[in-house]
Amino acid sequence: MTRTLNRRHGAMTVTIARYTLLEALRNRLLWLLIAAALGAVGLTGFLQALALTESHQLQAALLGAGLRLAAVFLVATFVVTSMVREANDKGLELLLALPMPRAVYLGGKLAGFGALALLPALLFGALALALAPPDQAALWAFSLLCECWIVAAFSLLCVLTLQQVLPALAAATAFYLMARAIGTLQLMKQAGAADGAGQQLLAAGIDLLGLLLPHLDRFTRSDWLVYHGGAAADLLTVGVQTVLYVALLAGAGLFDLYRKQL
Repeated sequence: MTRTLNRRHGAMTVTIARYTLLEALRNRLLWLLIAAALGAVGLTGFLQALALTESHQLQAALLGAGLRLAAVFLVATFVVTSMVREANDKGLELLLALPMPRAVYLGGKLAGFGALALLPALLFGALALALAPPDQAALWAFSLLCECWIVAAFSLLCVLTLQQVLPALAAATAFYLMARAIGTLQLMKQAGAADGAGQQLLAAGIDLLGLLLPHLDRFTRSDWLVYHGGAAADLLTVGVQTVLYVALLAGAGLFDLYRKQL
């Protein structure tokens, strides 16, 4: 009986993930990713032509940064708008009213958004092959996939909590910017003297953020494409942080989902 029930729940999870991915494809998200890739290639090619020295390195750095931002922005935007549209169409209430655990619904959505993140990782990773050796391009693409997974999980949590497009996107953007900047903030804190009470409080706040936020400044680094310095330690750091934060965000989203009343 338990095995049959688990199989049924697994099938429901796969079905939800499948339709989530199909929705992204029907909304022309793949075409948006292709357009972003072509635009980034054209812009960086133009800037490369203007550079007097190290033109290849400049193109690799700019293209890596541009593709990274495009992937994160498109994934976060789709997660937020898709979930809000489903809630406005009463699809969420209908699904939650079905005889299935809410964890199955959340797991299906996370799996669907995770599969969606494969699109920019594979597409942009293929472009990275033209700029860096295969091992460095693969590390960069895997890191981009992990970064998109974390952003998708946090965006899903924001939608479940805030239930509006603009607040959810603003929260996801703030989270991403802080996670990208936390390494720089910690370096600035170490370089500066924290003598006053206000500076000590600020330093404590930065340390707390450093514990709570993923260090996305260590993800999808452009210098892997420029100087080819990526190593197995970087792969381990990215993988461990991704597993940890996706699990934490999924747990927080599940807690919020079980609080909802139909």
